[in-house]
Amino acid sequence: MTDEPLNVTVIIGSTRAGRVCDTVGAWFAERARLRDDLAVEVLDLASYAFPASYPEQATPPMRQFAAGVSAADAFVVVTPEYNRSFPASLKQAIDYAYDEWQAKPVGIVAYGSGSCGHYAVEQLRTVFTALHAVTMRDWVGVDLLGAGMDEGCRRPCDTDDRLRAIAAMLDQLAWWGRALREGRRNQPYVS
Repeated sequence: MTDEPLNVTVIIGSTRAGRVCDTVGAWFAERARLRDDLAVEVLDLASYAFPASYPEQATPPMRQFAAGVSAADAFVVVTPEYNRSFPASLKQAIDYAYDEWQAKPVGIVAYGSGSCGHYAVEQLRTVFTALHAVTMRDWVGVDLLGAGMDEGCRRPCDTDDRLRAIAAMLDQLAWWGRALREGRRNQPYVS
């Protein structure tokens, strides 16, 4: 294995006006950047002009997104829970790549009201399994209405439990990321 930092892309999975996803994602990315074994990049779906319907030919933003997925060694998806699942904008973006997800690890940071995003996490596990990606067992959950949020209920505070959850997930992501990166370098993945 090499000491080369793992390229981790944090995907901000909501495009809604007034969203909290960007602040939750920035909070998480700041903590992930404290590790010297990770090179963290943030990819915000709201910055892409994706088409409203799936076209016959991929558009430049679709190709740009797929290239960003291809360049990463590992991912952390930041998602809200909407109606016991994750946003349609995130599913649409995930579907713009296929081979680019294969044999790569995915961590999840989810938030919601009451469930901490649990249902979104379980739905995403199914989707990423179908794409031959490996989801991390541990994930980071944030209850927007619970304790541990700033006064505006927009940004998580650093509680001991959250920091432990981040550390556990990133430790798993780093292990899987290095192992799978080495595996892809030694032998192409067979789907």
